[in-house]
Amino acid sequence: MQRRDFLKLSTLAGLSACSPRLPWQRADYPVEVRMPGMQLGHLLRDGAKLPPPRGERRCEVAILGSGVGGLFAGWRLAQAGFKDFCLLEGPEPLGNAAGSVLGGIPCPTGAHYLPLPSLESMHVREMLAEFGILHGDIHAARPSYEETALVNAPDERLFIDGVWQDGVVPWHNVSTPDRTQIRSFFAEAARLRDAVGKDGRRVFVVPLALSSQDPEFRALDTETFSAWLTRKGYTAEPLRWYLDYCCRDDYGASVDTVSAWAGLYYFAGRAGHAANAEDGTMLTWPDGLQPVAGRLHAAIGAARCQRGMAVHVAERGKGVEVLCYDDQRRETFLLKARRVIVAMPLHVAMHVVEDFNAFGFDRARDLPQSASWLVANFLLHRFPAEQDVRQPLAWDNVIYRSGSLGWVVATNQWIRQAKPASTVFTAYHALAEMPAARPWLATASAAELLQICHGDLRQAYGSVFDDCVERVEITVRGHAMASPVPGFLNRAGIEALRKADGRILFAHADLSGLSVFEEAAWWGNQAAMRLISNS
Repeated sequence: MQRRDFLKLSTLAGLSACSPRLPWQRADYPVEVRMPGMQLGHLLRDGAKLPPPRGERRCEVAILGSGVGGLFAGWRLAQAGFKDFCLLEGPEPLGNAAGSVLGGIPCPTGAHYLPLPSLESMHVREMLAEFGILHGDIHAARPSYEETALVNAPDERLFIDGVWQDGVVPWHNVSTPDRTQIRSFFAEAARLRDAVGKDGRRVFVVPLALSSQDPEFRALDTETFSAWLTRKGYTAEPLRWYLDYCCRDDYGASVDTVSAWAGLYYFAGRAGHAANAEDGTMLTWPDGLQPVAGRLHAAIGAARCQRGMAVHVAERGKGVEVLCYDDQRRETFLLKARRVIVAMPLHVAMHVVEDFNAFGFDRARDLPQSASWLVANFLLHRFPAEQDVRQPLAWDNVIYRSGSLGWVVATNQWIRQAKPASTVFTAYHALAEMPAARPWLATASAAELLQICHGDLRQAYGSVFDDCVERVEITVRGHAMASPVPGFLNRAGIEALRKADGRILFAHADLSGLSVFEEAAWWGNQAAMRLISNS
């Protein structure tokens, strides 16, 4: 590929596509498709020729990537008084925690909630306290949280057998034997939440690096969640659907794919409580986790943040040289640092970091399986009519037996007496059922993407939903998150990257094998603390 071809194609990364009207659409509204980092990433993967670098920047520490791992590392360094460091923002500032604004309404384009952090997630509690979200003693079993950050009621509902029920666990028209199995599973999860291994650690802890290493419990990682459920006699269809929904929601994969350890970690690892909220309450904002990520970014400081993405990282002499590409200026530049924190997904890092295998990483053995996601924001000029006034629109709305993950309502967190005139519904879909999702996403039309994203909303409201739509923005995330398949806890290459303490360190949720805020923040914190201790 010639330089002019690279520059021409790289401009496509920020362009959008608009769909023709679909046969079932009653309104002609524009559909914008965003694919952050996809085109540029593929060009680099395929060995595109880059223009020669123009300019050079030096710093003591460079953080490559502005997802939660990179942001947390930068926040911790700034908190410790580090001055000479910079953050290279990557192809999408804030990564999976990014958001958007449609019609003046903030909305998420990625992660949209944060569970109440447990005592083990002290790094997250400390951050929330600094930002004024957690009040009082961060070591308290039940601290208080900012009321505006706690999800407003009604928080969840499920459309099942033609009616809406409160909560997402299926209860409506569920048989007595199936209800008994559901209760039995939650009792087992509660038991495992308090279980302690032979090493004295709790079996399931967030972050997972602090979990028990007891072989008896680690053996859960040798089978799928589905196999474990069957072996334990959990065969009730409503329970299996709910657990599958949870795995697709957090891991982008089904119970047939996810490790039994990871499936149980979802329920038994979360042990956060609040003095002013019920257990299980979420922290959320209209635009998901963007406000938290934005505060981390602001704490680092605009002067330390550099637009661009790392395309080659190599140790040179006593430091590290990073070749960066700025897609706005369409030019490369050199970033030279004494030490570097690689805070990018491993499927990118293995193409960017020179001699990546020297860290002990074997792609065939160690690379996490990743899931593809679609996040669609529907700007509505009015709310669609609800079929059942007894169960009003909730923050999170899910369709029973759907292959999608429902939708959240951006204006649910707004504090006002009257319902706003317009709103944004954010629909989520993990392409867990599509084995060749990424090749399809690379060529799918806006109409095809919309048809998937639109499914749950049409089922809930019918074709009249389109009369409410003003425009749609779809974000395509081809490698949205790591899926923890059996064996994910025992990858030698991942363990080697976790322990790296030379000129190049690593900080990303992929080091945990699953994409959770607390996990990404943990590895960012670990990398920063190593630099601080060595300073």
